[in-house]
Amino acid sequence: MLLLVTGCLVIGLISGYYGWSLAAGLGLYLAWTLKQLLRLHEWLRLHQPDEAPPDGYGLWGEVFDSIYHLQRRDQRVRGRLQAVIDRVQESTAALKDAVIMLDSDGNLEWWNRAAETLLGLKTPQDSGQPVTNLVRHPRFKEYFEQSNYAEPLEIPSPTNDRLRIQLYITRYGNNEHLMLVRDVTRIHQLEQMRKDFIANVSHELRTPLTVICGYLETLLDNVEEVNPRWTRALQQMHQQSGRMQTLLNDLLLLAKLEATDYPSDNQPVPIDDLLQTITEDAQELSGPKQQRITLEADPVVQLKGSEAELRSAFSNLVFNAVKYTPEQGQIRVRWWGDEQGAHLSVQDSGIGIDSKHLPRLTERFYRVDSSRNSNTGGTGLGLAIVKHVLLRHRGRMEISSVPGHGSTFTCHFAPTQVVRVRLASPAD
Repeated sequence: MLLLVTGCLVIGLISGYYGWSLAAGLGLYLAWTLKQLLRLHEWLRLHQPDEAPPDGYGLWGEVFDSIYHLQRRDQRVRGRLQAVIDRVQESTAALKDAVIMLDSDGNLEWWNRAAETLLGLKTPQDSGQPVTNLVRHPRFKEYFEQSNYAEPLEIPSPTNDRLRIQLYITRYGNNEHLMLVRDVTRIHQLEQMRKDFIANVSHELRTPLTVICGYLETLLDNVEEVNPRWTRALQQMHQQSGRMQTLLNDLLLLAKLEATDYPSDNQPVPIDDLLQTITEDAQELSGPKQQRITLEADPVVQLKGSEAELRSAFSNLVFNAVKYTPEQGQIRVRWWGDEQGAHLSVQDSGIGIDSKHLPRLTERFYRVDSSRNSNTGGTGLGLAIVKHVLLRHRGRMEISSVPGHGSTFTCHFAPTQVVRVRLASPAD
């Protein structure tokens, strides 16, 4: 610029026209600058990713050089990122578990080779498709749409009914989804063998135990003809055989609940009448303990499902409250509905449960206090039955308890299970 101005001044000194010389020089400089701008614009519009910017000199040469260095640095960064992506894809491709990336709407973005085997995905035609269109199991569609992924889902594989798969979904980024799928066929077979074994053994033991109980009852009915020394032994045997029968009945009920996903008799159940019967039975069970049992049930809110199964689950919760609540304690049973569904709450003022035991309460035969359980005559299967009944009715259980201050067992049911009825008015 300094040379250009100096040259224009020299020409002006010679010709005597300083203004015109400077104007002509600056015009040439502006024309050259516009030409470089056009070259840059054309390169930005047409250039390939690895094409270098045009050559230049002066100020524009420095601009083009700076662009070139930025381009080379960007290429190195992209190369490192691509190497990381390639390594991640290679490692996930070697996994036996399927890895699927979904966008915020549940459309397929990327998956590894195992997903093609376990879910039957096809590359590239399935890219961008909603995952619920390709995995058509009704439980998966319900599981994906409810957006509650705290527990995994186990369903048959879409490619082979003999395969069982377990799905885990995690949200990340901008509400996108990462889905992991495992083949759990072997674990499912072992679990089924365990269930069949328990069911078969329970069924086979039922007949001989019934015979033993029958003879013991006969002997106790004719106790005056029996040696007095055997009376106490017969009474204890009869008591323990009764406990064994209760245990077998609970095991058979669990086996029945595990046999299917949903109850066969899925009809609206008037929960207020059901709870009224259960609380009356609980009051009789309480007997001399003089416990105060209150019931608040909304008659408008009914629940689709099996009345027998719901009776078994709800009575387990209420009767447990009676067993573990001291004399003159309080037990409150509530049934209500809202936008989130329907809810049952059983609250007692009993001895409470330590927080470390709460996650395992619904396991079979789990003992918080074995001596206490023996005194109350429980089988250790009551809450396991409750858990399975709730799962079959699209429900879940929440437990809160403080030692010495009682416990609260709350059952939550999805809105799809709730039926609201209109009560007849006196005018009707």
